[in-house]
Amino acid sequence: MEEKIRGVLERHKTVAVVGISRDPAKDSYRVAEYLQSRGYSIVPINPFADEVLGQKCYKSLLDVPEGVQRTIEIVDVFRPAQDVPPIVEQAIQLRRRYGVPHVIWMQLGIINEEAAERATSEGLTVVMDRCMMMERKRLEGTGRR
Repeated sequence: MEEKIRGVLERHKTVAVVGISRDPAKDSYRVAEYLQSRGYSIVPINPFADEVLGQKCYKSLLDVPEGVQRTIEIVDVFRPAQDVPPIVEQAIQLRRRYGVPHVIWMQLGIINEEAAERATSEGLTVVMDRCMMMERKRLEGTGRR
């Protein structure tokens, strides 16, 4: 698992953050802000926001313009476990169309085995119940887990 996570974080730099909040106190905002500060491109997905972290926000992965859809490498999910399957289905649609994304990342506390199996069956790498920020800090040697 460690090598898989290292590979994901080192190879893929464009992250769609599904369920990002406009509230700087929320984990989804703080993680996206951290990733952005480390050189990752963030594509915010939140149907109730127009902009987050200086980036245009979209209602869903399928509402992202085609040119941007083609760049999404990781789908980072900040939604309850029961909301993950439709997000995975959207990611699969994009993958079939453009060959990306490569990764479904379910944040800390989010576990959906069925969605993970579905994503894996379509060739996506799945990381579950891990925080991208914590994992990135750990790789840099600045975080504890």
